[in-house]
Amino acid sequence: MKRIAVFVDVQNIYYTTKQAFGRSFDYRKFWQDLEFMGDIVLANAYAIESGNAGQQKFQSALRSIGFEVKLKPYIQRRDGSAKGDWDVGITLDVVDAAASVDVVVLLSGDGDFSLLLDKIRHDHSVKTHVYGVKPLTARGLIESADRFTSIDTQFLQ
Repeated sequence: MKRIAVFVDVQNIYYTTKQAFGRSFDYRKFWQDLEFMGDIVLANAYAIESGNAGQQKFQSALRSIGFEVKLKPYIQRRDGSAKGDWDVGITLDVVDAAASVDVVVLLSGDGDFSLLLDKIRHDHSVKTHVYGVKPLTARGLIESADRFTSIDTQFLQ
């Protein structure tokens, strides 16, 4: 049975599914899809900590499915802009996990991850599988993945 590590860019998926479909992503359906692929040995969901009761409920739901939820504070800059992404944290965790799994699954449309997929495939001969909203997923990320699954209504609430 293939050993699978899963990495979810929660903010990216939230905004892309809302923009493309006006609906939320269904993490339970996603998890069920993954279970057919093999043994999920690691599943991290990366989110921004807001302290919002709705977000805390969502994070609890992710934990009940089987995800470890990693939180990072939302940073409000003096100029009014905001920052809150996990790209470096996701990258570090993927590089660490790639040596001990057969498949890395990334749920994101962020093209910055294409270099990461190329590196882990080259260094560890790991297979890569990306799930993303196709019109909002970077072409480079799709091309870097061994397999791409387009998020459509089957993965929405």
